[in-house]
Formats: sequence, structure tokens, C-alpha cells
Amino acid sequence: MILIDGKETAKQIREELKTDIQKLISEAKKVPGLVTILVGDDPASKIYVNSKGKACKEIGMLSKIELIPPTISEAELLSLVESYNSNPDFHGILVQLPLPEHINEDKIIEAISPEKDVDGFHPISIGKLVIGKDTFRSCTPAGIQELMIRYKIETKGKHMVVLGRSNIVGKPIANIMLQKQEHANSIVTVCHSAAPDVSYYTKQADILIAAIGVPEFVKANMVKDDVVVIDVGINRVEDSTKPKGYRIVGDVAFDEVSRKASYITPVPGGVGPMTIAMLLKNTYKSYLNSGG
Repeated sequence: MILIDGKETAKQIREELKTDIQKLISEAKKVPGLVTILVGDDPASKIYVNSKGKACKEIGMLSKIELIPPTISEAELLSLVESYNSNPDFHGILVQLPLPEHINEDKIIEAISPEKDVDGFHPISIGKLVIGKDTFRSCTPAGIQELMIRYKIETKGKHMVVLGRSNIVGKPIANIMLQKQEHANSIVTVCHSAAPDVSYYTKQADILIAAIGVPEFVKANMVKDDVVVIDVGINRVEDSTKPKGYRIVGDVAFDEVSRKASYITPVPGGVGPMTIAMLLKNTYKSYLNSGG
């Protein structure tokens, strides 16, 4: 069994980007810029947003965090997004979700220029993804594919089973991997809550993507030998032996499934660190697309 180290892979990506950006700085050109808009003061969102800002600065990328009170009107937020659409210093715009109830999330996402949609959530980005055109891909699914590329995991003709159909992970990774392209070209099955027996499908998987948000749902008897397992889940379960009173687990029962897997991602330290790395990569791509 080979452990897929997302933390180390994300570090490699950041180092590669840092080298590219240092070259831009030495040539006296402007660097890529990312603005993150956070509405409200949700503690978890603040931590995540700050980690994005820290990662930007680490590689020499321009970063700005807009901390907005939860009382902002939808019209005011739309106006703020539009101001960054036309700001040439920022090549990526990210609005941290969720938003307050009085603001229509779809309307805000659709207001972001597709050229700066580094989160890959705009309907135009998703539409291009589905028909196989070059576009910004959602960061977590892009990170999953990047891990398989760097670990030289064969995907062509392999049966990939995706557990979960969310717009953030399930649907986009399914669409990425069924494209007739290098590092994809898989036979893809998407499972969800309507399946009467999920294990019927998971036992057929050459590559299993678990993204359903149920702690340790996938057991050893649900997979075949030598399966590749990508665990996207991040779940808190109570554990009185831990200082915080809980531990973080994935959607896969790691201890037992790892005995059958050929490759597997840990939780934490697997897919999670790749999300921000791919966000930085998307922002750099946006910079290149803009002409620099």
C-alpha cells in the first residue's frame, strides 16, 4: 500500500509556483493577485481564508482579504465583486461560502467574471468543464486529479466510482475524469443516497472517490483488492482520549480499507491540502490568461 501524501504534494506545487513568481518579479512584471471576500465572522471560514492569504504571501502572490460585515446588502456585495472584476491587479476573485441568508449565493457567484473565477463555480466554467473545454476547475476535484497524476496512477479505462454528487466535488470530479483526455478517460459511476446498495458499485471500483460526508462509511468489505482510494471526507467524531475531545476522520475506515488498497489518501493530510494549492495554481493560470 502506498500512502498518497497530499501535504507534501501541495508543498511541491507551492514551491513550483514560487519559482515561477520569483521569475516574474525579477523581470519587473506584476505578480498574480487573489482577493478573498469574507462576509460575516464565521470562525472556521476566517481560519480558512487566512490560510489562503498566508499561502499567497508564501509564494509571492498578491493577496487581499475583504472582511465584510454580515449586514451588507446583496446590491453592495454585487458592486464590490464588480469592482474587482475590473481591477487589473487581481486575477482571481473568491467569495467565501456560505453567505448570509438574505444574499443569493448563485447571484453572487454568477457576478464574478468567468475570467477570474478561480474557484471554478461559475456556470460558464462548469459548462466548459462538461463539454471538455479548457477552464478553471473546482479546486478540490482538480487536486484529486493532480494527486493521481503525480503518483502516476493509471486512469484510462479504469472504473472510477464516485460517492457523492455535490456541485463542489462529486459532479465536477466525475466530469473531469470521464473526458477523453490524458490523465482521465475513465469509466465513471456516480453513487448517491438513491442507490439501494452502494456496496454493489464500490466493489467494482478500480478507483474510489469518497465524498459523502459520513464518517468512516466505506468499510473493507465494500472494496476489492488493490483499489485506489481517494478520501475527500473531513468529519469530526467524538473521542475523549484526544485533547480537543474529538478526532478528524474521513469517509473511509482507513485502518481496515488501507490493508486492501494499492494507494490511499489519509485524513487529514490527503486531499485537504491540495485545495488551496490548486486555488493558487488557478490564480496563476488566470494571470497568464490575462497576458500578465
